[in-house]
Amino acid sequence: MAGVPDISILVVDDREENLLSIEAILENRDYKLVKALSGRAALKILLQEHDFALILMDVQMPEMNGLETASLIYQREKLRHIPIIFITAHEFGDDQRFEGYKMGAVDFIYKPFHPELLRAKVAVFTELFRKNRELQTKEKLLLRSNKQLQAEINERIISENKVKALNKQLLQNNKTLKSINEDLDRFAYVASHDLQEPLRKIRMFSDRLLTYPGMTEDMKAVLGKIMHSSDRMKLFIDDLLRFSQHTNHIDDFAPVDLNTLLQEVVEEFEIDLQKKSATVELVQLPVVWGNGTLLKQVFFNLLGNALKFTEPSRKPQIRLQQEETDEHFVVSVADNGIGFDPAYSEDIFQVFKKLHSYDEFRGNGIGLSICKKIMDYHNGLIKAESRPAQGSTFYLYWPKEKTTAQVQV
Repeated sequence: MAGVPDISILVVDDREENLLSIEAILENRDYKLVKALSGRAALKILLQEHDFALILMDVQMPEMNGLETASLIYQREKLRHIPIIFITAHEFGDDQRFEGYKMGAVDFIYKPFHPELLRAKVAVFTELFRKNRELQTKEKLLLRSNKQLQAEINERIISENKVKALNKQLLQNNKTLKSINEDLDRFAYVASHDLQEPLRKIRMFSDRLLTYPGMTEDMKAVLGKIMHSSDRMKLFIDDLLRFSQHTNHIDDFAPVDLNTLLQEVVEEFEIDLQKKSATVELVQLPVVWGNGTLLKQVFFNLLGNALKFTEPSRKPQIRLQQEETDEHFVVSVADNGIGFDPAYSEDIFQVFKKLHSYDEFRGNGIGLSICKKIMDYHNGLIKAESRPAQGSTFYLYWPKEKTTAQVQV
């Protein structure tokens, strides 16, 4: 294929003949091979270039072996997305394989190996890398195009025919964007599903090792860390699947009485409210046009956060209020919890964005991103105001014109 390949693979081995052998097996492929004769050389290359689809790395190398190199690679945030396949002539036991997986390995290939095995494994990861990058690029382009088209429509300085043409193009772009989002959701589901199997094996082997005679306390401590990490990974995968499922419910819209909905949410938190001696102050809320199941998830997440991120020295207080602007119904949910720096008032709605460590507050930072996603589907908005140690207030906006018209039908 003409031109410079746009996908790179880093091959690390201290023997030149092994590098040449792998290069010969993977020649005439649509990616570029970058070679390194040591772990240090590989790190130097990675510090200058982050966009590798895959790393093929020998385990037994002088000075710094493959496992040590992998550990140093994954200490850097920008490099953690690169999968590593270890290539070795040594048959590892369970402990060594566990160590490899803990360091970040996605697979092991044992020498001598069949060339087609290597080609097949490399093809899987390069194709995943290519598809993911293509989808992200297309989504950015379409989002930018939609924003430009909407801005032109809002200016109202173009003719009626032009407006109709732009609306038609916008509808087509939305359909295309919906298709891309569905592809991304499917990708997230498949990727998460495929991660479940090695995770189950890690957990299974860890449980089995705990029953082996002669296990020292140090060994048990290491196994405990492995099992703790696998539990965190399972939570991450479950959250990823949950996030990908909160889409495409626009056809299920109907009038939703927020008063009834809030009562149901409060009842679900009855035990937690009693345990923390928490109070919830409700007011009369509007009837809005939307999906009741999704909107219930919004309030469930907000009340759940209000009960989670609390100051130990005071009892949780949650207060709901309702107001109206010319264009929106606005419902606010305020608490007296730990709050956060207002500089993060937009960042907190990003998926997997956390302001606290996992050990401080369990979770992967996905609840608020789900709230934003749901409000976006309702043509609404969610905002946050807060200060450290002074609680937080979240504002939910529903478009009044559409809500009122639909409810009166």
